[in-house]
Amino acid sequence: MKTLASLLALALLTMSSIAADGPIRHVVHFKFKSDATPEQIKKITDEFAALKTKISEVDSLEWGKNVSPEGLSKGLDYCWIVSFKTTKDRDTYLVHPAHKAFVDILKPILDDVVVVDFVPEK
Repeated sequence: MKTLASLLALALLTMSSIAADGPIRHVVHFKFKSDATPEQIKKITDEFAALKTKISEVDSLEWGKNVSPEGLSKGLDYCWIVSFKTTKDRDTYLVHPAHKAFVDILKPILDDVVVVDFVPEK
């Protein structure tokens, strides 16, 4: 019985380590300051979209403005989904100079942000 329990524990650990290093989604929601101009917001969306061409670890990147009729966005009206093949790729992205430069231009007009990373389950 101990052997079976040990094998099961090993299998679960192996599965979780594989899943943790599988594809990862980096989901980012922005709320801009009330005095942010449309031009400033456009610059942010353009610069974020450009990260796909500046950081090779980005597998895919898509974004959009909230169109939900539910009214539950809490002002977080812009959403980005950045996909990576591995957690290592995501970690490289986070410290990449192009990402850091983007954050520097974002901060002055950012009111709030929510970031959630997850490994897709099938």
